[in-house]
Amino acid sequence: MTLDVGQRLRAVRMEYKLSQRELAKRAGVTNSTISLIESNSTNPSVGALKRILDGVPIGLAEFFAFTPTAAKKVFYRADELTEIGKGSISYRQVGETMVGRSLQIISERYEIGADTGRIPLVHEGEEGAIVLSGRLEVTVGDERRILGPGDAYYFESRRPHRFRCVGQEPCVLVSACTPPTF
Repeated sequence: MTLDVGQRLRAVRMEYKLSQRELAKRAGVTNSTISLIESNSTNPSVGALKRILDGVPIGLAEFFAFTPTAAKKVFYRADELTEIGKGSISYRQVGETMVGRSLQIISERYEIGADTGRIPLVHEGEEGAIVLSGRLEVTVGDERRILGPGDAYYFESRRPHRFRCVGQEPCVLVSACTPPTF
């Protein structure tokens, strides 16, 4: 049996209505530490997990016994989407938690010049998107393309990838990722 610590941490954090930034501040760790754990990019030691959970506050036993309620909601207004991005990149996720779900849908907005970073993203699963407005440079492995409105991408997420807004206006797209590892 595999225990998804990342999804469980995200569910606990959402249950207690804490942002990644607030939990990181309370726990005395960086925002990226929380993000890396929730995306299952890193596994925390028991000591590190305990320190993070002290910021909730919730004990290790309660954390591992915590049973998140599966979302039953079907429809979401624009103001009910959950912001999981930061800075010049907005990721507005459909649903508060991905626990019990196998597909993650995100409304993405990249401000002019916004970039996911020099270090490519890599995670399990598949992802795809359709650009609604603006221009987005997408790099997947050794391939690079500039996509405009109506253009799309779809690839295995374990291939290194990077996104950058190019052009004179913000870029907006709708993406999907399965399983929800972002």
